[in-house]
Amino acid sequence: MASNKVLMVAEKPSIALSIANVLSRGQMSTRKASTDVHEFEGTFRGFHVQFKVTSVIGHVFSLDFPETYQNWTVTDPLDLFQAPVRKAEANPKAHIRRHLSQEARGFGNLVLWLDCDREGENICFEVIDCIGHTNETKRKIYRARFSSVTEKDILKAMDNLVEPNKDEALAVDARQEIDLKVGVAFTRFQTSFFQGKYGNLDARVISYGPCQTPTLGFCVQRYLQINTFKPEKFWSVRPSILQSGYELQLDWERNKLFDVDVAVMFQKLVMEDGIAEVTEISEKQESKGRPSGLNTVNLLKIASSALGFGPQMAMQVAERLYTQGFISYPRTESTAYPSSFDFRGTLGAQVNNPVWGSYVQRLLTDGYQKPRSGTDAGDHPPVTPLRSATEDVLGNDAWRLYEYVCKHFIGTVSPDCKYVRTKAEFSIGGEFFHCIGQRVLVKGFTSIMPWLAVNEKNLPQFIKGEKIEVARVDLHEGMTSPPEYLSESELISLMEKNGIGTDASISVHINNICERNYVQVQAGRKLVPTALGITLIRGYQCIDPDLCLPDIRSFIEQQITLVAKGQADHFRVVQHVLQQFRQKYSYFVKQIENMDALFEAQFSPLADSGRVLSKCGKCLRYMKHISTQPSRLYCNTCEEVYYLPQKGTIKLYKELTCPLDNFELLICSMPGPDGKSFSLCPYCYNSPPFEGIDNLFGAAKSGSSGKLGKGAGMPCFLCPHPTCRHSLISQGVCACPECSGTLVLDPVSAPKWRLCCNMCNFLVLLPQGAHQISTTPERCPECDSTIIEVDFNKKTTPLEDGATLYTGCILCDELLHSLVEMKYGKSFFRGSRGRGRGSRRGRGRGRGTGKMVDPKMSFRDF
Repeated sequence: MASNKVLMVAEKPSIALSIANVLSRGQMSTRKASTDVHEFEGTFRGFHVQFKVTSVIGHVFSLDFPETYQNWTVTDPLDLFQAPVRKAEANPKAHIRRHLSQEARGFGNLVLWLDCDREGENICFEVIDCIGHTNETKRKIYRARFSSVTEKDILKAMDNLVEPNKDEALAVDARQEIDLKVGVAFTRFQTSFFQGKYGNLDARVISYGPCQTPTLGFCVQRYLQINTFKPEKFWSVRPSILQSGYELQLDWERNKLFDVDVAVMFQKLVMEDGIAEVTEISEKQESKGRPSGLNTVNLLKIASSALGFGPQMAMQVAERLYTQGFISYPRTESTAYPSSFDFRGTLGAQVNNPVWGSYVQRLLTDGYQKPRSGTDAGDHPPVTPLRSATEDVLGNDAWRLYEYVCKHFIGTVSPDCKYVRTKAEFSIGGEFFHCIGQRVLVKGFTSIMPWLAVNEKNLPQFIKGEKIEVARVDLHEGMTSPPEYLSESELISLMEKNGIGTDASISVHINNICERNYVQVQAGRKLVPTALGITLIRGYQCIDPDLCLPDIRSFIEQQITLVAKGQADHFRVVQHVLQQFRQKYSYFVKQIENMDALFEAQFSPLADSGRVLSKCGKCLRYMKHISTQPSRLYCNTCEEVYYLPQKGTIKLYKELTCPLDNFELLICSMPGPDGKSFSLCPYCYNSPPFEGIDNLFGAAKSGSSGKLGKGAGMPCFLCPHPTCRHSLISQGVCACPECSGTLVLDPVSAPKWRLCCNMCNFLVLLPQGAHQISTTPERCPECDSTIIEVDFNKKTTPLEDGATLYTGCILCDELLHSLVEMKYGKSFFRGSRGRGRGSRRGRGRGRGTGKMVDPKMSFRDF
């Protein structure tokens, strides 16, 4: 019966494995599928059942616009605010939807083991959607809530199953729709506007994001503070005294003065007196408190400032440690531990650690402290170590992060650091000075976290009323200095304070502004804005400061939180926010000339950029190649821009021209030793002349982020022109066994001749060192593959009697087949499925060839 079968779905394969191991006590069978499936028998709610545990790989679906809204040149960005959206598989090649649907057949109970945050809740309902599993069908759906993949937490979650939270899932849907529509509308408009005018922007996409842009705004604000800072000279009187063999420099109560004449006057007064009288000595015992629990934001700040990890890398390492069972769930806003937390058990797991085990043992023996009260956000406990590990087990980067998590946790249950602070006060010539000493009484948590230790400074003995001769009086001259560029750690603090992003997304937003070339990370993880980043923020400030200020995003996050709590309607919140941004977008478009004036002052017009490369087919004048991102050609006469592939080297192709439009052809050579080379016509690449060219080269997976006709296009190896000698029809040899593409001859690969798939990275290496390899008009009668002609090198020819010219089919000809080598593919079998144009007797001036059947080759229909 279906009720006796339980399907469990986790967020990652490694977590599914951990859950299955615990619940089956290691007695399970595992089979391969889109993600591994673990099966075993056990007890569920008092009944003997069959369990099946599998997983997704993060989000099953991603939000995007329908195909009709994907073309940038056809769709007005303003229409996107009211456009419909659809959910499509985030990773179609993984076939997760089909996998879940198949595995759920016959199963009446579903237990969702997705991460316990809003994103995880959203994925819960994606899984439910995949398998058509609803409570109305009398099938039971349960939600497991857990913070780690330890046996204790997994068993506890199984005993306390709840229902998935629809409101939290809707909050994620709301954020996704708002970010998609607002971000894509602004991005498409400003990218089209500025890339069509300026040549050295060095950015493929000039993006806007409701979180990304305020994040950039913080960096630019600090940059402007630095640039507008005016340094001032200051002076400070610094007398020194000798006491008990110590020379002490005293600190002036006035600290510093900005008038040199007044400072010199005070220096003379002190020098003329020459005697320092002790007016007060005070001693006070002070305490430096142990840290609260570690949340995500503080983990990211420490990783950046102390370990040198960027936020994105830090989260990747932390997630890996979590899935391997070394630390608890790393995405949490809480710094307070729940009352039921097992501190003794967590400490006990670290007793045998070779680095801090002895310190932990002393804590357990002498008694550990209760952690300081922190913030309970109601999500997960603070990030905590779960089991002991060494550097050899984890590797360098993971070890350093794990080491900090462990030491922070141990520090939270260690005693406070206690020290005595001594202050001696002096009077010299009517001016007051002091010196301060510190002496540690109890190191406490600083024993395990030495970087937070109190700096000790011993003072000699002083007696109140004692008079001491002044050894010398210096007049220190200094200069005020501007603040430093914003560090990643400081930026994370600002984002948290202003409600920009969540613990799960802060690292993504910082990574985005770096990848978009808006800021550069320099020494000390300092974020220095580029000219593009500065100009964008200044432009937003000129038109509508709200677009780059944190206030509006903070308001959106508050509204989304109300949706998550069930206190606001998802649809109304989305419509209200989109209506606001629609009005802002309309105003932004009308005022774009204000931003354009800033771009004009900073960047070069297209006409002044790039180098002369090839002729335009319309005016027959030379066009310029602008190599900075996005790579493109510009015809100054026609004032037209032609976008090129965004990776690889672009060169002129022997001054050959396209038979359709007379544009000179180019060769694009992709990077790497196995990078393919292909020819393209700039005009055809941007405006495919044939209908039905669906798979453009370089097209992004999501139409919202890639731009049809701008970076993606139709090279010659996709062109179905029947007579052009560079087209797919002329250069295509046979079908690719790995995908739906075609293997075409790489036109400039000599002397390392090869066939490249026009869709994937599959390669076939042809006879090396041949003088020439070319396709012929003939077809193999057995498999319909194109016959190729090989002109071998006279010194290395495999043909008898020194013959060099040979013609045959690479699939069916015994000689040619023995000389080809496949790369980046599975098996290369010959079969009966046609272009995989397959087999024919080779013919040529060398030795005759015979048919052969070889299990190495296989091709699908062309």
